[in-house]
Parts: sequence; C-alpha cells; structure tokens
Amino acid sequence: MPPGPCPTPIQLSERDRAILETTARSAKAPYWAVLRVKIVLLAADGLGNEEIGRKLGITDDTARKWRDRYAAAGVITSLADRPRSGRPAQVPLEVRCQLIKLACLRCDEERAPFHDVWTHDALGLALALETGWHLSLSEIGRILRTADLRPHRMKLWLHSPDPDFRPKVEAICRLYTQPPAGAAVVCVDEKTCIQALARRFPGRPAAPGQLGRREFEYQRHGTVTLLAAFDVRTGKVYGECRARRTAADLAEFMEALARRHPTGDVYVVWDNLNIHLGKAWTKFNAAHGGRFHFVYTPKHASWMNQIEIWFGILQRRIVRHGDFASRNALAERIDGFIAHWNRYEAHPFNWKFRGEFVHHPAQAA
Repeated sequence: MPPGPCPTPIQLSERDRAILETTARSAKAPYWAVLRVKIVLLAADGLGNEEIGRKLGITDDTARKWRDRYAAAGVITSLADRPRSGRPAQVPLEVRCQLIKLACLRCDEERAPFHDVWTHDALGLALALETGWHLSLSEIGRILRTADLRPHRMKLWLHSPDPDFRPKVEAICRLYTQPPAGAAVVCVDEKTCIQALARRFPGRPAAPGQLGRREFEYQRHGTVTLLAAFDVRTGKVYGECRARRTAADLAEFMEALARRHPTGDVYVVWDNLNIHLGKAWTKFNAAHGGRFHFVYTPKHASWMNQIEIWFGILQRRIVRHGDFASRNALAERIDGFIAHWNRYEAHPFNWKFRGEFVHHPAQAA
C-alpha cells in the first residue's frame, strides 16, 4: 500500500498532558470531550489516524480532524464545538425577556381583561400593547418552553396560620427520624365519606392502542368512615370501618389501639379536629397510666401525618376504581386490603423532611 500523508505531529507539555489525562478519566465530562481528548493523547503517543480510529471505534477522518485542530491551536479549548451561524433570531432578546416578565406577573384587568391565569392569547395581546410586537401563538409557546414557564398551570397551596408551626413540625420530624427508644409512634386519622359506588355496567380493560374504559354512571350505596393508625416503625396499619365518625367511635378505636400496645409509651400524631381535643383524652391517658403522648400537627398541615400517605395508597388502589354493591362490600374490601398490606407490603415510609427551614432575610424583615 502506498504511504499516505504523514499525520500532524502532536507535542504535549507535562502540564497539558496532565490536564488532558484528567479529562480522559473523568466520569462526569461529556462523551464528546473525553473522546476528543483521547484522540489527542494517542496522537501525542505517536499513533497514526487509522490506528487511533481502530482503538476508539471512530473513522480516520474524525481522528484527523481533532488532531489537526489541536495541533493548530495547541490549547484544550480548541476541542470544543465552534459556534454555528444558524438563522438569525427573528424576535429581539428584549421582547423575549418582556414576554417572560409578563408571564411571571399576576393577571389583572389592565393587562388581561377577564383572565384569571395567563393564556397564550392573553400574553400575546399584553405583549403587543407593551412592545408593539405581535407574536404567533406557537412562537409564544416556544419562548415559554425555553424558559420552562407554564403560567396556565396552577398548584394548590394552603398556608398554615398556626403561630407555632415551626416547633410543631420540628417535634413531629424528630419523632419520625429519631423515635424515642422503646416507644411506639403511631399516626392516627379518619378517612371519612368513602363512597360505595356501583357502576351500572362493567368496565373494559385496556388493549394495545386503546385506554381502559370505566362506566361514567354509577349508583350510590352510602358511605363508610375508616379510622386508622399507621405504625411509623413497622409500617403496619390498624383500621376499623364504621358508619360514622363520632367521639364515641374514636374512643372505642383508641381503646382497641391501646390494647395493641399494652406496655410502653405511645406517641399519637394527629390533627386538631374537635374530637381529638378536650378533657376526654386526659382521662383516657390517666386510665392507661399516662403512657400516651398526643402530638398535634399544625393547622392546615395534615401532610405531616404519615397515615395520609397510606390513605393515598388506599384511594388509588381500592377506592378510586372500585365497584361496590353495598357499604358492607366496601368495608370488607378495605379490611381485606389492610390485612394484605400488613402481611405482604408493610414498610416504614422513608421520611426525608427533617423540619429544617431555609432562612429568608425578607421574611425576617
């Protein structure tokens, strides 16, 4: 085979080689950067373009391109992609910034009459009034997606007015993450008004290319209330289905819970419902040797109660898509799920929030 053109020689200083070798060993550097650095290192070791291509699984032209580019500049930054021209921007940067600014402001009657949240139409009209630019709906959508903005989407949020919100949250988190030795920590709450709905016609399962279907019309057969306790250490659930949620029902449930924990301290995490308060629980605690410690979540902070997480699992798996001919059928289904959970799926939840709050100077002011 006649000899081809001689490859461009590469000479590396000790400093440059150390930098290149560090990049070549990096597990976080982009693949393209590692590949180009390896090409230069192999070229500096005297390998030709064909041999480099065989070692790295690339073409000779690729090896030649990055060898020549580095040889011409002699710096590692020459291995980065060069700026591409592309089509010049049609919308000025200041107009894009103004659109993003509008999307981050509240809707008002001046900017967007009769709009509670921003839509692409409303943003386009407001932008035209402020800048004189008339953008298409698709262009507005592209700019918002680039900024990861979805002003039409809203997330529910509930502020807790409890003045002792922080200390209460911190106390509950300590119970979850550092439970007292030898004590039981249980989260207690009631899931009320669970409807026993019977579909008029059976549903249809999903098929390739087709969603499952569920009959829209249903018959109501009453409601059931579930009183439940979640053991933070084991993940097991104790629950009772009842027709109502009254103080008497809760007292009977708590007596049954006390029998399940006959010795040792029991920390009960629950909310500020009226039947959770009062002298009745002082008497209850005295009757059980003062073993019970009632810990109350802040107002509007039911998410601090871990039983709510389990209620969500129950809702998704049993209640939402269920078909129940009677209240008894619903109660039996819930009882069966509790038994199944405790036997096969019980596990403590991985509670990550530790009650640590970020300090904001503006709030302190």
